[in-house]
Amino acid sequence: MEKFQSKQLDHEKVFRDPVHTYIHVKDKVVFDVINAKEFQRLRRIKQLGPASYVFPGATHTRFEHNLGVYELTRRICNIFEEKYPSVHPGDGLWDPNESLLAQCAALLHDIGHGPYSHTFEHLFDTNHEKMGQEIITDKNTEINKALRQVSPNFPELVASVIAKTYPNPQVVKLISSQADADRMDYLLRDAYFTGVTYGAFDLTRILEVIRPYRDGICFTYKGIHAVEDYIISRYQMYQQVYFHRVNRSMEVILHHLLQRAQRLYQENKLQVTPQLAAFLGENWTLNDYLKLDDGVMETNFLLWSGSSDQILADLANRYLYRHPLESVKINEETKNLIPKLDKLIEQAGFNPKYYTDTNSAFDEPYDAYKPTGKNAHSPIEIMQEDGTLVELSEFSPLVKSLNGTLQGDERFFFPKTMVKQNNEPQIFDPIYQEFQKYIRNNELHYLRRPSKK
Repeated sequence: MEKFQSKQLDHEKVFRDPVHTYIHVKDKVVFDVINAKEFQRLRRIKQLGPASYVFPGATHTRFEHNLGVYELTRRICNIFEEKYPSVHPGDGLWDPNESLLAQCAALLHDIGHGPYSHTFEHLFDTNHEKMGQEIITDKNTEINKALRQVSPNFPELVASVIAKTYPNPQVVKLISSQADADRMDYLLRDAYFTGVTYGAFDLTRILEVIRPYRDGICFTYKGIHAVEDYIISRYQMYQQVYFHRVNRSMEVILHHLLQRAQRLYQENKLQVTPQLAAFLGENWTLNDYLKLDDGVMETNFLLWSGSSDQILADLANRYLYRHPLESVKINEETKNLIPKLDKLIEQAGFNPKYYTDTNSAFDEPYDAYKPTGKNAHSPIEIMQEDGTLVELSEFSPLVKSLNGTLQGDERFFFPKTMVKQNNEPQIFDPIYQEFQKYIRNNELHYLRRPSKK
């Protein structure tokens, strides 16, 4: 195994952090990466996008999250080096030579995120993981230059951990698995800044019972209840925070706003800043991508809020000043009603293309085995006293009840006017009344047939 070492700083740098108290940096390469302009850009990108419209405190950024994941990974590496150091190759224990690699990959795991990342990716066909790998391996970036201090191939190795192609699964799963440093940090951090308690779990105990094994990371049997606590915290955060209906509504508005802007730009009918123009024109480079942040996007939204295009102006104002769409739950059967409801919405003066949408939010709180997808082959393993590994749900009835289940809903979004009007007579009242017949208890329903007497 190649040795990866960095020069040490003359004095340890310490960042104050509300979640982990202190974040410690001793390696020069880590400090140089943090100071790189591509990393500093993350200060200007909110971690949870429009979630601050629901949870006002959720204005924390991807900068502090990446620092937090680094800090957790640093602590875990120290624990592994102290308690489970490799004695000979292939013994399934931790090779201290890989600690720096793991920490740099943790620090850079989200470096490719842009503003409003998931909405942006969907519309402009970008991928934050691939963008991250490109930022790390491009020799023109300050991050790449910092990483090359360690060795000429170090940037490619860091990128391979993020791409999940690095040969040692211990390093990969430390930052990408069902119980990794990334999830541990964002659950605690997002809970703190949203002001909820759902995401809190016993991190101290988790770090006490985590350990490496040949194929990844596991937990000792005595810590099973702490791992259960982590799984339940994750479940609650998804249901109560990440899948909040107003948060999803603002994402729908944002998507339609950018969709409308893209159409107008292609028709040469849009005022836009140069940083965003390249994306609307579908002719962008890595340098263009690195110039995007929340401030750029919001500057454009302010420009568009006064547009002569009524749809663009209205959507921009809805997003800037928090006027969410209303929504109701739907299922496979009631989805068939949407074309009929779209017609009613159009009769009430709204273009359904921009003022209605469906949005699915489903999560598998714990899945013992996923052959494909982000967490492929990543069950949480519990190590017994004799070294035998047992999948978590085999020990835990609580986790077993969640195993393979889908939690969440699919919703139909539409203008709030369709269901909530003021007391004055409205010209569209008959349309509103017809629309409301299909809604009962926050769900879409077929009309009840009159009973035969």
